[in-house]
Parts: sequence; structure tokens; C-alpha cells
Amino acid sequence: MGLFDRIKKGMQKTREVFSGRMDELVESYTELDDAFYEDLTDILIMADVGMATTELAVNRLREKCTSEKIGDPAKAREALKDILIDILQADPMPLESPMVILVIGVNGVGKTTSIGKLASRMKVMGRRVIICAGDTFRAAAADQLSVWAERANVPIVRQFEGADPASVVFEGVQSAKSKHADVLIVDTAGRLHNKAHLMEELRKISRVVEREYPEASLSALLVIDATTGQNGLAQAKVFSEVANLQGIILTKLDGTAKGGIDIAIRNELGLPVRYIGLGEQLDDMQPFDAREFVNAIFG
Repeated sequence: MGLFDRIKKGMQKTREVFSGRMDELVESYTELDDAFYEDLTDILIMADVGMATTELAVNRLREKCTSEKIGDPAKAREALKDILIDILQADPMPLESPMVILVIGVNGVGKTTSIGKLASRMKVMGRRVIICAGDTFRAAAADQLSVWAERANVPIVRQFEGADPASVVFEGVQSAKSKHADVLIVDTAGRLHNKAHLMEELRKISRVVEREYPEASLSALLVIDATTGQNGLAQAKVFSEVANLQGIILTKLDGTAKGGIDIAIRNELGLPVRYIGLGEQLDDMQPFDAREFVNAIFG
């Protein structure tokens, strides 16, 4: 199955709802009047695109249709696709060697699963990968991560539950250096109830990496559960305040009919979606492609 087919299959719930409503919209109107744009606004908001981003997209569409003299609703739908692609477009995340990737996210969003899938994907690309179990606060976090490390067939560095995360990362860095790893993927705790502790913990981890591994590039990815909708946007806002995020891993897209949350995150926070999760298998994480994503939800 090709990449587009995987995305199309994984986005089935969103596509069935969003595309169906778009088809009804196009069939219901013969001209682009205010009622057309109002109904389009409702469709985008129901897809979790968010009010601010919906207003931006609809205003751009109005301007485009006016300037290019587009009066056909079907052609307006195609113009909307181009606008959404433009909003979502971003340069690919640079994959350097060596590099350290801090993976952040609250409990339950699929962080552990995403780390395993990301490690597997990078290994398939020919990179030497090590996982570091830096979330020492959540019970059994290292055990769960070890299972995914075994599935991905990559080594893992871990300590006992409750250990200082920075010391685990220190050990992970030493392992990555001695084994000449290309990528060290670090799991981190996501305790949003105490931003001060979270910020200090991430700062300590970053200082360890910068001091002990200056030749490595340091990136941070935030994992968000697509099924949480606008709550995911709220999480992204908080984490962007405490971490230097380079992008989003959006999980469980196959489980929601509101796959537009990534458009809101990209527009309102400037954070690109780097990978999307479309299932439970090891190879179900895919690199995000704006054009293929938009084409998939429009059907």
C-alpha cells in the first residue's frame, strides 16, 4: 500500500464526515453567497479546524474567488484545498547525525507508542537508533517503552522508577556516543499540572545534552492525540511555552472524524505536524505531507 493510500485509509472517519458535508455544500448552492461561506465555516469548525483558522481560510477563499472570478462552488472547493495545503505546508524536519530528539506529551496520548514507531522508522531508513527512558515518574513507563524498543529492535537505556531523568539522559548520551548512534530518542515526563517542574526538568535534560553531546543537534517533538480535538491545541500552547518544539506527532487520526486539529495547530502556533499516527502497527506512523493529507480528507 502506497503512502497516499495509507493516509487515505487512516483518515477514513474524517473524510467520510468532512467530504460528505463538502459534497452537500457544493450540491446545495449554485453561487458563492454569504450563506455558502457561513455553511462552509460551520463545516470547518466541526472538523476541529478552530475558529481563528477557519476565519483565515474562509476569508482567503472569499478573496481568491473574488479576484479570480470563481463563482462555481465546485471550483471554490478546489481553491479551498489549495488554501489549506498552503497553511499546512512546512519545510521537512532536518534529520542530522548525531541528533537527540526529546519526545514530550501528556499521559495517554500515545507517546510511548510513537517513540517505538519513530525508532523503527528511522532504523528502517538505515540510522542507528537508541531509546532513552527519561520518563521515570509514570509507573511502568520504562517497562512499556522496553516492549516497544524490542519490537523496533533497538537498544534502550533505562534506570529504576523515580530516578533523576537527567541522570538517565546522561547515561543515554554516553551510550549514544560509545555506540556511534545517529539518533537518541528521549522519552520525557509530561506533567502539565506543574509547569514549573516540567520546565526545570526539560532545562536540566537539555543542559546535559548540550554539555555532554555538543556535536549533536537537539530537537523536541510534542505528541498530541487527535481525538482530543481543541484540548490538543491547548496542550500544544502550554508545551510551546516550556519547550523549544520543532513539531508535532499527531496520533490516533484513524480514530477521529475531526482531523482538522493539525490545521489549527499549524496556523495558531506555527508548529508543523511532522508525523501522523494511523494505527497500532509498528509501521503505521507516516511522515506528514500537507498535499496528501488534504487530498485524503477531501476524498
